[in-house]
Order: sequence, then structure tokens, then C-alpha cells
Amino acid sequence: MAYGRTARFEPLREVAFGAIGAGYAAVGSVTTDYTRIVWIKNGTDKDVFYSDDGVTNKKRIYAGSLEVIDISSNKVRDDGLFLPKNSLFYIKHTGAAPTAGQLSIEVLYASGGV
Repeated sequence: MAYGRTARFEPLREVAFGAIGAGYAAVGSVTTDYTRIVWIKNGTDKDVFYSDDGVTNKKRIYAGSLEVIDISSNKVRDDGLFLPKNSLFYIKHTGAAPTAGQLSIEVLYASGGV
């Protein structure tokens, strides 16, 4: 039996509450492959905004919440939706700065197979 693709995690991206500012800042480095699933865990005590361009507010991630962006986990070929390689994740606070906790971003991609 041949297995087509395997799931791989990229290195964890994290930022402490004190580094979340009023302007967008990148969290970690660019993605190295086409992203299928993203987990954004806001372990801070304040809401944050997420952006994929570092300019426009795209999502509000509520304090103490987990946001799962499942783009194409059920695809078995290289078709469907993906976040492109070299994507960056940007975060800023929504008003008052967080005073505790951290924010983490986990990325899953598919590797190998046909």
C-alpha cells in the first residue's frame, strides 16, 4: 500500500504579550510550503487583530480563544485551496495592549507523495 502524502508541522511561531503592539508585526518567519491548516491560539488577556498583509484587519482573535483555519485538510492531491508559500502572519492589539500571556501560531502542510 502506497501512502500519498504526510502531514508535517512547521516550527512553532510565538509572541509574548509585551511584543504585541498597536501596529502590525510579523509573528515568526514565512511559511516554507503550501499551508493546509493554521491554529492561532490567543493566550493573552486581550483581543488581537490578524492580517495576512500587515495592513488590513482581517480577523479578530478573541482573548483566550483558539482560531482554526482549515483550508484543505480533506484534499489528497495538489488541488484545492492553500495558503501560498512565503506567507506571513501579522498580529496587533485591538485597543488596550495585552498584559499577560502569549499568542502562538501552528502551521500544518502536506509533504511527499503524488
